[in-house]
Amino acid sequence: MSKKPLKIVVTGGPGGGKTTALDLFRREYIDQLNVVPEAASLMFSAGMTRQQTDIKKIKLSQIAIYKMQKNLEESFTSLAHGSLLLCDRGTLDGLAYWPDSEEDYFRTLNTSFEKEFSEYYAVIFFQTSAASGHNIKSNNPFRTEDSAQATKLDEKLQEIWSKHPNYHFVRNNTSFMKKIGMGIATINKVLLDSQLRFDNE
Repeated sequence: MSKKPLKIVVTGGPGGGKTTALDLFRREYIDQLNVVPEAASLMFSAGMTRQQTDIKKIKLSQIAIYKMQKNLEESFTSLAHGSLLLCDRGTLDGLAYWPDSEEDYFRTLNTSFEKEFSEYYAVIFFQTSAASGHNIKSNNPFRTEDSAQATKLDEKLQEIWSKHPNYHFVRNNTSFMKKIGMGIATINKVLLDSQLRFDNE
């Protein structure tokens, strides 16, 4: 029986550079790993409205995103051509957008930190450029946060994902290119470590 590929979450606040880093890795290692796309962007691009104020609709949106993220990861796991999956965000990102308590999030989705963390070998977090006052404007039509909102969201996501036992933080840098370089080096290290673990299991 073949082993399941190990999953690594690449996440962070808006304007952190994770998409750029993932695009570079996708091109460089196209035959060795798979990149699971971000569920939220797929759903928004398909026409789902991004809710801002209606609590009930915000919850329904996040439930839908969570379920799609789960389905994407399961599908990529069964079809993967290699030992690794890089996930563009993970199932706990929605907690940062949840308009109620942590307990309500986990109760609603019938899950827990432990259950979700157990799905991922590692987490690589790209801090938002807004943390040091940089402009995060991009061509992504689904990024609606201003710098203050991006920083607050980044802090929420850090608090959530930093609890993972194999957490790696890519700090913001005055040079975006240097930051991407550090991020790629971090991903490379985690990939090498994960490959060793996969081979030894």
